[in-house]
Amino acid sequence: MNVLHISADPRPVESSVPKEIAVAFFNKLSGAESDIEITHVDLYKDPPPYMSEASYRGQWYPVFIEGYQATREEVAANVYGQKQSELFNQTDALVIATPMWNFSVPAILKGWIDCVLAPGLTYTFEKTGPQPLHRIKKVVLLVASDDTFKEEDPRDILTAQIRASLEYIEIEDLSVAWADGQNPVIFGDCELRKSMAIEAAEELAEELVEMESVTN
Repeated sequence: MNVLHISADPRPVESSVPKEIAVAFFNKLSGAESDIEITHVDLYKDPPPYMSEASYRGQWYPVFIEGYQATREEVAANVYGQKQSELFNQTDALVIATPMWNFSVPAILKGWIDCVLAPGLTYTFEKTGPQPLHRIKKVVLLVASDDTFKEEDPRDILTAQIRASLEYIEIEDLSVAWADGQNPVIFGDCELRKSMAIEAAEELAEELVEMESVTN
């Protein structure tokens, strides 16, 4: 099983709850006697370019205009997406570790999504709709937020955005380990909440190992 880990937090692990949860998750995963290969991508070390006119044309004009050939500028604008989509298409499980900022994802993660979830890269666009080019079956979302959130909270744009983007290309199995209430000024039980999220993440790692063993 190939696992792709996308990290979207600029802070070092000692001051990043999402990264701390991710460490626990991958320690559990790596400690299992299983044939699992992990690829780590830190978006702050390998940042995506934000969508430009050239990258938009390169992605979508071949869909809109029959026989359209991307220009050299358009091809260059989508090099990052091409590289990252190759990792994406070769993976079986996707793990995203991210903080919640202003009720949604960091801009750098949205930039990665815009680069990678694109026609001709991770799916083809047919008259019947998008046809996946990837083989991802499972997504694990490791999140931390200052505030607390109930299930399907309307303020939670982060989960809704990621879920909608992935479901568009037929990835529907998404699980979340969430350390909410991480603002110590308001919540005195931050550490307990983080511990519960770490425990949930470790359980998700075990489930991933079980899924891999069943597949084999």
